[in-house]
Amino acid sequence: MQLWQQHRQDPAQAFLNGPASGQLDLPRCREAGFAGGLFAAWVPSPQLDPASRVPDLTIDARFLLEGTQKHADFSPTPALEFARDVTIGMMAFLLRIEAQSQGAVKICRSAQQIREAMQNHALAIVIHIEGAEAIDPDLYLLDVLFQMGLRTLGPVWSRPNIFGHGVPFKFNTSPDTGPGLTDLGVKLVEACNRKHIMVDLSHLNEKGFWQVADISNAPLVASHSNAFSLCAQSRNLTDAQLGAIQQSGGFVGLNFATPFLREDGTRDANTGTGDYLRHLDYLLEKLGEDHVGFGSDYDGASMAPFMKDVSGLPVLINAMREAGYGEALVTKIAHKNWISVLERTWGE
Repeated sequence: MQLWQQHRQDPAQAFLNGPASGQLDLPRCREAGFAGGLFAAWVPSPQLDPASRVPDLTIDARFLLEGTQKHADFSPTPALEFARDVTIGMMAFLLRIEAQSQGAVKICRSAQQIREAMQNHALAIVIHIEGAEAIDPDLYLLDVLFQMGLRTLGPVWSRPNIFGHGVPFKFNTSPDTGPGLTDLGVKLVEACNRKHIMVDLSHLNEKGFWQVADISNAPLVASHSNAFSLCAQSRNLTDAQLGAIQQSGGFVGLNFATPFLREDGTRDANTGTGDYLRHLDYLLEKLGEDHVGFGSDYDGASMAPFMKDVSGLPVLINAMREAGYGEALVTKIAHKNWISVLERTWGE
């Protein structure tokens, strides 16, 4: 989204040569030792004009749930056509970045391709969409996106769509915030299972989480979520959810955002590596050392000052070593566990 908003003229060159406006570009990734990750297409929420009461045409009124407009933090759902155009445009940016990179960037569709990219010192990009607003009820676009390279998908962001209900950003509120998947959402999860597309649970509310746990035959993965017991954000995971993820052989990626780390749930700049390690230790206790990694949420959330961009990764890794994390465990958290769960999900 940062490339889409800030570098419409030449997003590929902005990313490849830097400086890009967000928290990631190729020069900074190389300097930080960032090997790759999930690169998300996310569709911004359209706005309503409260003065004129004229609806924004990019909003599909069918998705507006009764009562949701009464909440100040309500985020309207983009219309299908708008979401489709934005999502395909963002994915095209990734395709152009790869094409213009002279081998420095590789879009990876298998775990083996990720390993090969790392061996070749190429940035490994896995295409992800956060919120499936672009996908039609018949799932035709899912086939197209898969052929473009899509390999992971979050059915919802923190707003409702035709597939389900996202969990809002609220402190001292449990993830149990209302209805879960719709019938179309169940259909989408089943289609992702057949195609071996990873289903990301990080923005799904608790009822939707348990629906996926019941119907999915893949490991349960929350790509960027933390422990609710340590930070009572509705976006974080309860002990019961962590237990289900562990039982499925799944994975949780540590979210670097300060409101999901701090015990008080604030965006306080006085957030250090200790807050990160507290959640890592808890997740390791609940899930085991083979099922935890970094989830980051770069370009999507408020970060601690030392994690202002990707250059903060070495700081966190050094803090892990100083706290007694052995090299084998550091390596697992840094990349091996991610590759392993993707391999188990993708089957290749």
